[in-house]
Amino acid sequence: MSDFAAIATTLVQAAQAAEAAAPVVTNHPIGAGLAMGIGAIGAGLGIGLVGFATISGMARQPEQANNLKGTMFVLAALIELPALVAAVFGLLMSLK
Repeated sequence: MSDFAAIATTLVQAAQAAEAAAPVVTNHPIGAGLAMGIGAIGAGLGIGLVGFATISGMARQPEQANNLKGTMFVLAALIELPALVAAVFGLLMSLK
């Protein structure tokens, strides 16, 4: 047996012994909760800022209200997408 094969065999045996001895600790529920919570907080803040900017723009230029509303809805949808992705990743992490 070559030196490389002997070293590889020893490493595999050591890894198997470490897996058998080490307790399994999973933090999936904590990570899932953090992912969903941070995603929701970010989306809430983003949509709040977009709404604030839209209302401020409508107060300054009432004739542009319809254009600003359309832009606001598009931006709100774009802001909500990362929150939905965070929720999906959080759910996937909690199912493992």
